[in-house]
Amino acid sequence: MLDSDQMLNVARNVLRQESAAIASQAKTLDSSFCDAVSLLLDCAGNVIVSGMGKAGLIGQKLAATFASTGTPAYFLHPAEAIHGDLGRIRKHDTILILSNSGKTDEVLKIIPSLKEFGTPIISITKSGSPLALSSDTVLEIAVQNEAGPLNLAPSNSTAVMLALGDALAFAVSENRSFNEKDFARFHPGGTLGMKLSPVEDYMRPLSECRIVNAGKTVLQALKESNIPGRRTGAVFLVRDDFTLAGIFTDSDFAKLIARKGESALSFSIDDVMVRSPKSVHIGEKMARAIDLLEATKISQLPVLDEMGRPVGILDKTDLRIG
Repeated sequence: MLDSDQMLNVARNVLRQESAAIASQAKTLDSSFCDAVSLLLDCAGNVIVSGMGKAGLIGQKLAATFASTGTPAYFLHPAEAIHGDLGRIRKHDTILILSNSGKTDEVLKIIPSLKEFGTPIISITKSGSPLALSSDTVLEIAVQNEAGPLNLAPSNSTAVMLALGDALAFAVSENRSFNEKDFARFHPGGTLGMKLSPVEDYMRPLSECRIVNAGKTVLQALKESNIPGRRTGAVFLVRDDFTLAGIFTDSDFAKLIARKGESALSFSIDDVMVRSPKSVHIGEKMARAIDLLEATKISQLPVLDEMGRPVGILDKTDLRIG
């Protein structure tokens, strides 16, 4: 078995070779890349991505990248295509085919049908290969060797395919002025989607918040702010104009009782509330709210309007973060 130093050397050599292959590809980009972008921008249907074996796996990722950046796309397996899945292709579609050698049998078998359909073909393949000669636009890859001691397993070639495909997808989305708002519409789930969303998408509305006028005792504030159903972990203290004066959290209350006992109930809430608490404004991205919650270790974050009046609250227990 390799020792730690040997394993790290293998890993570093692979990373260096793959990064060098990608860097070399960047230097060889020419007008054919712009032609490919133009074909994709002109596509009124779907961008179909196809490839066999490891190239096909890269193609599946690229189809997902196109779709998530504003270009409708799906993956078509070439072996399945010649057994009926060619029926998925429609008049206004464009196909992107990946093959390092450009000689893959399953890929070449779908070319006559694509020609018959009039489907524009973009390929990422070797110059002069059968696939390249059959394509409308070719992004030529000139990878001479694969990474690793055996120089066999697709690695440098697939790294270049992935990078070229990503470059295509991002160039197309940039041309379409695809922005964060568009990206968020396609990514409503997970932490990424949450960060790109406005805070109002995740806050509890004012109707579910505990609110009381400042100037009360702790006991009065807790009684008057009581609401049915699931309660938030903080009470909003508001001024006469409904602007936020401070908040008083369940944690604040527990600490106060631990220090002062029952006598704390007669304290003025103004003396024990958190004045000028951290907050976000309506329309801000959740990314800022999450940063505040994590940086300050607080659990409740008021959401305010442009006048400083509360409109909701972000409760960390709702967000599943941290």
